[in-house]
Amino acid sequence: MTREWKMALLGGLGGAALSLVIVLGLAQAGLLPEPKRDAQFHDYLMSHTSILADMSVKMQADQQASDDAARQAAVNKIGLKAFFDPHVAFVTGPADAKMTMVEFFDYNCPYCRASLPTVKKFYAANKDSARLAFIDFPIKGPNSVIAASAAVAARKQPAKYVLFHFLLMEEDGLVTADTVFQDARKAGLNVDKLRADMMDKSVDADIAAAKRLADAAKVDGTPAFIVNGTMREGALNDDVLSGLLKKS
Repeated sequence: MTREWKMALLGGLGGAALSLVIVLGLAQAGLLPEPKRDAQFHDYLMSHTSILADMSVKMQADQQASDDAARQAAVNKIGLKAFFDPHVAFVTGPADAKMTMVEFFDYNCPYCRASLPTVKKFYAANKDSARLAFIDFPIKGPNSVIAASAAVAARKQPAKYVLFHFLLMEEDGLVTADTVFQDARKAGLNVDKLRADMMDKSVDADIAAAKRLADAAKVDGTPAFIVNGTMREGALNDDVLSGLLKKS
């Protein structure tokens, strides 16, 4: 689940149920006049609907800020080195790079796909000077697990990995097993070797290790980026990336 989806979900829940919670909270705090009749209570609410809307937005923003702070604290505690472990990520770029980018992704995640132009641009401009970690986090069902297994197996053909990754991420429809092997051929991978490597137990072990790392970092949606140590969950565009780079 992405930041955008979670915000939409919160918005959807922010109707009658959330409004009632807010109103009860205000009443308990003594911030609402005590109504003597149900009709008075109803009339008060109907004439102050903007208060409920404003508080709903504030509650959502506060919750998002709290979630972001928790993820950042978790990343700080874990340390960046863990995200560049070859057992959890495909890693490219110099080990002593000053710029770093980590991405947790799912090949069937629309927000990961929306972030691709910015990721590709950053990679093209900085592949020789920045350290990047591509971490499979398949959370969108069996097809995503198949795609992740292929991507992890493709790490054994490292010269072709990035092109394969970008081809999969550029797909418009559902990435399935057929899509995986079509794109593998386009990327120039040895497909027979890829199929064999996908059956290796180490592939499942690496995906499981990536999930444990995601859990430890409190990553619960895709995409999630860590740019120069700063965590960002949700879609990435050029402006957002520029802001993250300026923070470091």
